Amino acid sequence: MKAQLRRHRIETPSWAYGNSGTRFKVYAQAGVPRTPQEKIADAAKVHELTGVAPSIALHIPWDKVDDYPALARFATDHGIAIGAINPNVFQEDDYRLGSVCNPDPKIRRKATDHLLECVEVGVRTGSTILSLWFADGTNYPGQDSIRARQDRLAEALSEVYGQLPDGMRMLVEYKLFEPSFYTMDLPDWGTSFAHCVNLGPKAQVLVDTGHHAPGTNIEFIVALLLRAGKLGGFHFNSRFYADDDLMVGAADPFQLFRIMHEIVAADALAPEADVAFMLDQCHNIEPKVPAMIRSVLNVQEATAKALLVDREVLAKAQAEGDVLGANAVLMDAYNTDVRPLLAELRTEDGLDPDPIGAYHRSGYQQKIEAERVGGSAMGWGA
Repeated sequence: MKAQLRRHRIETPSWAYGNSGTRFKVYAQAGVPRTPQEKIADAAKVHELTGVAPSIALHIPWDKVDDYPALARFATDHGIAIGAINPNVFQEDDYRLGSVCNPDPKIRRKATDHLLECVEVGVRTGSTILSLWFADGTNYPGQDSIRARQDRLAEALSEVYGQLPDGMRMLVEYKLFEPSFYTMDLPDWGTSFAHCVNLGPKAQVLVDTGHHAPGTNIEFIVALLLRAGKLGGFHFNSRFYADDDLMVGAADPFQLFRIMHEIVAADALAPEADVAFMLDQCHNIEPKVPAMIRSVLNVQEATAKALLVDREVLAKAQAEGDVLGANAVLMDAYNTDVRPLLAELRTEDGLDPDPIGAYHRSGYQQKIEAERVGGSAMGWGA
């Protein structure tokens, strides 16, 4: 069990280290990064204290630089690597009616070219994942042809897929609603799955835990995609109402446990299973780095509990139709306090058993607040 926990990898997102907020206000904090390099430094601190977060996802153009190989070397020098590359085709006026699904072929060309640019960024940084999310959709019946938009989406995805180098995967995310409210062009796992099947083996579905209707059984989706070999990874966060992007495990830790139970049951936890465990969160009012550490710990705790499930006893109870017995096996694991086990694991690995406490004692927050004065703090739209 400890060996499995040691090998588990959780990727943090660059955008979560910058200033963010709500529709009403972006809240500034002292010490937030001004450059992609400072985001990498913060991600490296999270990995230093947790031991399981050795990569950082980039968002282009938010993290655009002139020299991507140099940025990758900077990350390596800080003990981490560049992870998934996330294009941005939703934050320009041209994309008012969509990006790759836009009725204007010139705008579709612009959006597809940006996706291809991000493939090249991945090549130059050593990334193995192109992570795609589209805000494309419509607000009113009749606004555009639903079928034509699917054709445009398929055409763009196919062109980009054809340019993926060996060793790089395309993960296609979906979202139920927002910013479009009548149709989203990728509204659910089934739409993403259909496109990925048509594209080929290097295309897989990305599950964002905040992108579902209330009551959706996300672990069922996970189990189905695992069975089909099409689960590419996660964007972990929490939601109370919609795409809240709160810290993973904050709203429904039992759901996170149920998801990780399906992962463990399918033997998909190890890095060679090629399931990317990535965070996608906006820390609006909480301090950035401690919030990221807490998020990593929440995933670790849910994973440890999933590993505690007695699978032989569970299988026996299921085969015998013992409903209460089978449920009790899961609940016994979920109700176990795994924090002492994880603290012991960190101590054995030469880490502080209390990463949050270690961060506060390290003086890192005071250091970045003193050093990162002047310039423009990075955040939404940076």
